[in-house]
Amino acid sequence: MTTTREGTMTTVHGTLDGKVALVTGGGRGIGAATALRLAREGADVAVTYENGEKAAQDVVRAVQALGRRAVALRADAGDAGEAADAVERAAGALGGLDVLVNNAGIGVLGPLEDLAPEDVDRVLAVNVRGVFLASRAAAGRMAEGGRIITIGSCMTQRVPGPGGTLYTMSKAALVGLTKALARELGGRGITANIVHPGPVDTDMNPADGPFAAGQRGMTAVGRFGTAQEVAATVAYLAGAGFVTGAEFSVDGGHAA
Repeated sequence: MTTTREGTMTTVHGTLDGKVALVTGGGRGIGAATALRLAREGADVAVTYENGEKAAQDVVRAVQALGRRAVALRADAGDAGEAADAVERAAGALGGLDVLVNNAGIGVLGPLEDLAPEDVDRVLAVNVRGVFLASRAAAGRMAEGGRIITIGSCMTQRVPGPGGTLYTMSKAALVGLTKALARELGGRGITANIVHPGPVDTDMNPADGPFAAGQRGMTAVGRFGTAQEVAATVAYLAGAGFVTGAEFSVDGGHAA
């Protein structure tokens, strides 16, 4: 990757030159880091947000400062219509779609007996149905070389304690979806992979938070990861044509 300056603007030339990416939930945390990493590799980037418009617009400005086009789109991943429509809007705004990063997700943790039916419906709507519908819409837009990358969870490979049944179930469903997409779309030259982050230092789960010590102790390296470390794996997969149907752990050895 090379970088040049044109006036006061930085222009990036990398492995994703000429590509268009959509990162759902791209206004914060892993999503924001991924949007910026893809832009540094040369992609134009759309991000979706549900409530954090300011944060999403900050990401847009940061991408534009790299010399790439960017747009922020409000969309509720748990709404069946909006999940798919966000793909169409992103493709319309940026002239196509080459990379979809299914990052938007929610976590509801707690004992089985405390989980209300509406909790189950909302988690499955956002974490499973929304991902399926966005992926289907993206597949309809992508040509050969398309990439579908989904953010899973280290808990699909190791559940360290009680309280994570609903969240883990929703993320485990994405493993099956990814493998099936790889088979269904492989003949068209479109890949599908899933990345499983471990404890990552974000505003939702800070490395100095009240539950951080226990999470840190579950990793082999004894620390939280960074959003940028996860984004680096996503960027690799966005450029990889002979990797599909695979799970990638970026978890510091959580599952070791």
